[in-house]
Amino acid sequence: MNIIVTGTSRGIGFELAGQLSASSEHKVIALSRNTEPLKKFASQNNFRFLSLDVGNPENMNELLTLIKDFFNGEVHILINNAATLIKKPFADYTSSDFDQLFGVNVKGVFLLIQQLLPCFAAPSHIVNIGSMGGFQGSAKFSGLSLYAATKGALAIMSECLAEELKPAGIAVNTLAIGAVDTQMQREAFPGYKASVNAAEMAEYIINFAINGHKVYNGKTLPVSLSTP
Repeated sequence: MNIIVTGTSRGIGFELAGQLSASSEHKVIALSRNTEPLKKFASQNNFRFLSLDVGNPENMNELLTLIKDFFNGEVHILINNAATLIKKPFADYTSSDFDQLFGVNVKGVFLLIQQLLPCFAAPSHIVNIGSMGGFQGSAKFSGLSLYAATKGALAIMSECLAEELKPAGIAVNTLAIGAVDTQMQREAFPGYKASVNAAEMAEYIINFAINGHKVYNGKTLPVSLSTP
């Protein structure tokens, strides 16, 4: 399968890139603002990486060219993993914070999917990585109101896209991730040690990305042992 993953410089995204590149069954394009860590996988013939800021995707034409040349123009799976986190009391958030969070976590996903629409095969699967913070009725935490709001918006956008893109054979689902031992998790909850590591979650996400669209579409699915 031809698979694109965003936010691959660290944490779950880095593990996704590594595990997918190790499989000869897939071709992988990894996207990240910081591509230095991805050079670890550069020797794999089935792996390419590109510097791309999903919140300001100036290299979109370069990505489309890479898809044409490396994927023969066809995308089977897109995993939107890129996200940013700003933790502050609600009263301290600025307009710039709002724009940054929604720009990366929501608008970036919107722009990437929109640009790649002509490239998706039928069938294909878009997996958006959400958060239990954006899952209605879940536990909520001080300082994460805007981050949680972006993930809630992502979930609703995914549900709408699933219906709109269904005729094209494109399934769209969101995985609402709970606590995973990553740098972002430690930034949000200092001192807390999650029982699930990034490699374990990446393995789950890969399996879901390959098989989940066979039984799910337009769903936001909690994937969590704890929150946090």
